[in-house]
Amino acid sequence: MSLKIFDRMESEVRGYIRSFPVLFTRAKGAQLWDEEGTRYIDFFSGAGTLNYGHNHPALKEAVLEYVESDGLVHGLDMATTAKKEFLETFGRLILNPRAMKYKVQFTGPTGTNAVEAALKLARQIKGRSNIVSFTNGFHGVTGGSLAATGNAKFRDASGVALGNVTFMPYDGYLGDNINTIEYIERMLSDSSSGVDKPAAVIVETVQGEGGVNVAGHRWLRDLEQLCRRHDMLLIVDDIQAGCGRTGTFFSFEPSGIKPDIVTLSKSLSGYGLPMALVLMNPELDVWSPGAHNGTFRGNNLAFATAKQAIQSFWSSDDFGREVTRKGKMIEMWLQHIVESYPEGQFSARGRGMMQGLVSEDPELTARIAAEVFANGVVIETSGSRDEVLKILAPLVIDEDLLRKGLDVIEQSIVSVLGVKRVQPDKIRVVNFARGTR
Repeated sequence: MSLKIFDRMESEVRGYIRSFPVLFTRAKGAQLWDEEGTRYIDFFSGAGTLNYGHNHPALKEAVLEYVESDGLVHGLDMATTAKKEFLETFGRLILNPRAMKYKVQFTGPTGTNAVEAALKLARQIKGRSNIVSFTNGFHGVTGGSLAATGNAKFRDASGVALGNVTFMPYDGYLGDNINTIEYIERMLSDSSSGVDKPAAVIVETVQGEGGVNVAGHRWLRDLEQLCRRHDMLLIVDDIQAGCGRTGTFFSFEPSGIKPDIVTLSKSLSGYGLPMALVLMNPELDVWSPGAHNGTFRGNNLAFATAKQAIQSFWSSDDFGREVTRKGKMIEMWLQHIVESYPEGQFSARGRGMMQGLVSEDPELTARIAAEVFANGVVIETSGSRDEVLKILAPLVIDEDLLRKGLDVIEQSIVSVLGVKRVQPDKIRVVNFARGTR
């Protein structure tokens, strides 16, 4: 195997190749293979882009049929059959059952494009420039999205001043016993706090890049009420936590909140094809024609696979319940690790199949992640110091394969810590995984 061409020709900005220094050749479901035939279990899912795994048969068939039919692949914002069928399916199976009346805006094909449009729209509606974002939030690396992103690694690379955003403490940021909504309320209510009246608040219900930090449902409801009291729009960035990752199609559903604007991308197409949306309450659709555009806002091949993904997985609640069940399995396994290996001083957090194992020692997390990959599982780290081992297995992963991947994580932790393995309460774990606890 040789990666010399990447060293010679590709920019130093490349990142994941450094964590996974092999030449991948094919992928199927929750597995990848390199050029030497070595198999890897995927606990990465393209950073949350492959919720339905690699090359899912139903989605691959949709791709092949669309290409074979000479369907439009590039269509800007023209009317196409692929877009029509996606909108019909999205409305019938996603919006209508949830009593959502959102208008749909097709932006450029990446998450940051959707966030840029959402922020731009909010500022236009309210006539104010300030946006409230949260500590450890991540919303993209283009100008406006980056200004709302907390991580210094990304902010420092901008080369320009990043403004018009006020950062407030996320749920739990100041400790378990401090209600950060009260803090934000005080800052917004005091005309001498120095905080300009915001147009909107942008929030992730689970902060993926920020370290799998989870906002409580009560906190989210309080945040919504705060927005109403202070005439701010509520934007939920559901780019990584959405499309079923937490067990419901939208991650905010269990909290009962009704965001004014929602951004979606990543797993929306279902096949790894770039696609992004902004959902907005109808009265907020104040755009004039062409006021926000983009050459690749009409990825019709992605519309075709997105339609098929919704039909295949969201025609009933069964798939969401399966995601929740697997999520509980991961959660229990991580809790076993926390309790069984105190040497690592671990903690665990997450929702659904978006889980993280946290160490206060980022070097330990890095060593574990490297060992996990060496043992055949692709996994990434996140958090402000990369202190979190983030588990993002495809939602469709076979239960036995999921268990094997989790076992590799535990074996790797045992190896790195140099301790004896503690056998889990297998009956408890297996029974819960089968729904018979």
